[in-house]
Amino acid sequence: MTRSQLMARVKSQATTPERLVAEQLRAAKVRFRQNVKSLPGQPDFYIPHAEVVIFVHGCWWHGHDCPRGDRTPKSNRDYWLAKIDRNKRRDRRVTRELRAAGYSVWTLWECRLKEVLPKRLLRKL
Repeated sequence: MTRSQLMARVKSQATTPERLVAEQLRAAKVRFRQNVKSLPGQPDFYIPHAEVVIFVHGCWWHGHDCPRGDRTPKSNRDYWLAKIDRNKRRDRRVTRELRAAGYSVWTLWECRLKEVLPKRLLRKL
């Protein structure tokens, strides 16, 4: 499988971490919408009654400071480092825009989903 074919298989929506969050929200009977295009950054989850948006970030793609997110690519290194840097800047910009519009913004990291869900997330809601 070529690199291009491999990268084409990487999903941007309905990922396993997103499905886990959706499952927990449904179990807690929390009403939500997914991938709302009308909001900046198209958040993974929007909870209208609480004015909360939730982003479920993959550690590597969004440059998290955990072992999984801190890996340096071996090939095409400059491209990927620049790409991750752009993702981080976009995430900060989108968070500012959403907060300025009155939304509470939560970021759930892929590496922490098992410890965060369902306890703290659902308690906050």
